[in-house]
Amino acid sequence: MTRLVLGSASAGRLRVLRQAGVDPLVMVAGIDEDAVGAELSSQIAPGDVVCALARAKAEDVATAVHPAVAADCVVVGCDSMLYLDGQLYGKPQSVADARQQWQSMAGRAGQLYTGHCVIRLLDNTITHCVDETSITTVYFGTPSPDDLASYLASGESLRVAGGFTLDGLGGWFIDRIDGDPSNVIGLSLPLLRSLLQRVGLSVAALWVANAGE
Repeated sequence: MTRLVLGSASAGRLRVLRQAGVDPLVMVAGIDEDAVGAELSSQIAPGDVVCALARAKAEDVATAVHPAVAADCVVVGCDSMLYLDGQLYGKPQSVADARQQWQSMAGRAGQLYTGHCVIRLLDNTITHCVDETSITTVYFGTPSPDDLASYLASGESLRVAGGFTLDGLGGWFIDRIDGDPSNVIGLSLPLLRSLLQRVGLSVAALWVANAGE
């Protein structure tokens, strides 16, 4: 049975999969995201940036999977960034950065890009590697100064792309979205289903092979 390996430390991505009936094996990629990003051309499109990072994560994890798992598994790597004013934003580096970011995006709309890469392993050999990006438009509310200060003090903004969540404390300040909500959390179920089909796997098979205890 095919094991699903999630190459991410994201609690949101893990929660999306578990709520969808798949309890994956979690292996955190050891790549230097800044170094990978620095190697990319400044002219590269936002979707290509997050796909390149997702692919680097998936490839790193695929080389480290235990042989017993690599006999039949699929590795999923993801990377999310917010696109606003012609710039991509990942996790804020400090509370000051998060505050400035929120002040820039409050009352406006940005695009949340999530790159997905799926690598299929059979008999310890990579048979398929596919990637694609999902985009969701996020319409931000305008938190009061006290609410924003409390949100930033929670530390949540430093752990997530764009400095916000849809499924956590930041959800209070999201007015609406256009697109897939699971993509904003960090893993698009519709896109992942499509990528899995392209490597010859069904969702139903993964339910059986990756059911929780």
